[in-house]
Amino acid sequence: MSIANAKPKDLALHVLKKLTHSKLSLPIPSLPVLEDLFECVFFASMRTEESDLIRVTVTLIDPENPDPRPPKKVVDERWSVIRFNTHIELSIKNLVKLSKASDPSTTSLAVYYDLEGKLYVWGMIDQAIHYQSFLNYESDSGSEQPGLFQVVVNDIGTLDVLFDYELLATLKQNVLISRYLDVFTIGPVSKILKANAGHLKAELRTFLATEHPEEDFEDWETFADGLWIQTLSRLLLRVQNYHHGGGILITGNEEDIDVKYKVNYDRLKIAVTKYAREIINNYVAEALIEDHLAAGKKSIVKDWYQEESRSLFSRQKIADEIKGCISFLASHTCVDGVLIFDPEMVSKGFGGVLKAKKMPKKIFVSPTATATPKSLIPADPNHFGTRHRSMIGYCWNHPGSLGLVVSQDGDIRAFYRIEDKLIMWENIKTQQFIKSRKSKKAY
Repeated sequence: MSIANAKPKDLALHVLKKLTHSKLSLPIPSLPVLEDLFECVFFASMRTEESDLIRVTVTLIDPENPDPRPPKKVVDERWSVIRFNTHIELSIKNLVKLSKASDPSTTSLAVYYDLEGKLYVWGMIDQAIHYQSFLNYESDSGSEQPGLFQVVVNDIGTLDVLFDYELLATLKQNVLISRYLDVFTIGPVSKILKANAGHLKAELRTFLATEHPEEDFEDWETFADGLWIQTLSRLLLRVQNYHHGGGILITGNEEDIDVKYKVNYDRLKIAVTKYAREIINNYVAEALIEDHLAAGKKSIVKDWYQEESRSLFSRQKIADEIKGCISFLASHTCVDGVLIFDPEMVSKGFGGVLKAKKMPKKIFVSPTATATPKSLIPADPNHFGTRHRSMIGYCWNHPGSLGLVVSQDGDIRAFYRIEDKLIMWENIKTQQFIKSRKSKKAY
């Protein structure tokens, strides 16, 4: 869901409603405080410092009670606040200056307000790198987040407001996006990707039958689908980070494509399969050890311990390999043209020119992941740029092909033909956002 002609005050009102209907025990700031905060960050995002665009994260956190409910067991990588000697007024100028010392991938600025509602910066928060790693599917878990919420500047005039690991809203220039479409989890796009993961599931079925016959494949099928979808999401996130734009086409058809740089890169496919196997190996070894100890045994079989350690180490190494593969492939989208994959995620080349010229008279924008017929909104394909039109033409002429276009501003759109309609999805969810436990089920 999105609202056009939105301003920072609209974002403030939306966030206030969300916070008011949450399970928070912390004080909720007034609407004027939120408006001042979002306006300051919004206008700071349009500035530059030493010719660089502003990238910064702000955390609203009370200096008198920054950690009201610390966990019983504090992990080593948990966040901490480094206080300034004096408070600094939160102004556009000060925020721009401080942004140079606070890379949002590792740090956030601690901000709060006084009794008069005036905002100030009182410190910096470290260890944000683990938060970003979880959001981008590069780690399996993330610790709880400090403060009330985070405001992240991702681009010019673009603010994300995060509540724990839940995305409350995005203000993208003049558009307020309150909900991203989870097309990779439900709906037609999800079905395509799960079907494309068929080879991975076949490999795991054989692997389980041979190496772990006590395990049921059905218990691992959802894991395989999720791993496949996470891999594609990570690739799209890497493409977004280039701010160059790019296109990815997943198709089993080689017609109407002129590939300038042909390759046959299957390392990502192989690495994902190896990773899945080691996940299973590690799970089985851990389960054997835990069941043995739970039964009151005081010692464990040496082979079990060695396998648990070996599989964990191997899993970490393969995770690094996958990360390298994704970075390698994402860089190919910086060349003009489309990155081509077959359904099994084997790259067939990049710099692809899509030559299908027959265009549908209209396309249909889906505001839902499921693309229910009643929800579809007709649109003129000629209103889109060259990159989008070429993808529309190809997916229209070659049913079964899935097209993904990343704009220079980071927007992701998906294209797929369903019967006699070319469907387009936008505002697509790629990061690992999770509904906060502090949120109520219904707002």
